[in-house]
Amino acid sequence: MTRLAVIGAGVMGEALVSGLLRGGWSSDDIVVADRREFRRAEMTAAHGIAAAEHNADAAAQADTVILVVKPQDVPAVLPDIAPVLRPGTLLVSLCAGVTTKALESHLPAGTPVVRVMPNTPALVSEGMAAVSAGSSASDDDVAHALELMQALGKAITVPEAYQDAVTAISGSGPAYLFFVVEAMIDAGVMLGLPRDISTTLVNQTMFGSAKLLIESGQHPTVLREQVTSPGGTTAAALRQLEDHRVKAAFITAMEAARDRSRALAGPAT
Repeated sequence: MTRLAVIGAGVMGEALVSGLLRGGWSSDDIVVADRREFRRAEMTAAHGIAAAEHNADAAAQADTVILVVKPQDVPAVLPDIAPVLRPGTLLVSLCAGVTTKALESHLPAGTPVVRVMPNTPALVSEGMAAVSAGSSASDDDVAHALELMQALGKAITVPEAYQDAVTAISGSGPAYLFFVVEAMIDAGVMLGLPRDISTTLVNQTMFGSAKLLIESGQHPTVLREQVTSPGGTTAAALRQLEDHRVKAAFITAMEAARDRSRALAGPAT
């Protein structure tokens, strides 16, 4: 009996599969479903797992079904898998914005559901995932979902009411950081640096700063102040960021992401 079915072979679906395999799961215990023939072939070739064209064929074999599809596709997928789920099969949803209540309404009564918000650093086993239990999910179900997500990095439990904020902060967060990196690289080029040198400088600065923040345990304000000498170059740069209300812009942007998360599920909610 296949233990795990992954419905959706996009970027996050493949990241999950590769992370689980790195973490010791057997390829014989995982099946992926995707309507695209070329993606099924790629997943089988790259990871040695079975692939199914139809969602029901994968879900019928599983003890745990992981739903990794676009939120707008959820209403079409759930009727495929609901009739074949065996009693006690756990559904883990990685679909942004879709509530556990909405998922449960399309599944057999009592089906345990756990909602997860991951992010793309899962591709390099440095992801951040937030896990929330549905009404029928047990502590063991939540622990199992945490274990699955920890194969991709870090995972924590949060009340489901926090999930839209989590989506805005960590789910979308890598894009904000990549945006800052892109701006810094372009600034380096404008200041006369070759693009490859500017890229190396910025990428390592971002990586090193993140590592320092995590390993030092210091508040980011303290670390920022350590770099900011009175009247120095950093102070001059930060003054410009403050004048352009960059912090306020980030807060407004994340509020917009939260609001979009609430709206994304559409008819699934």
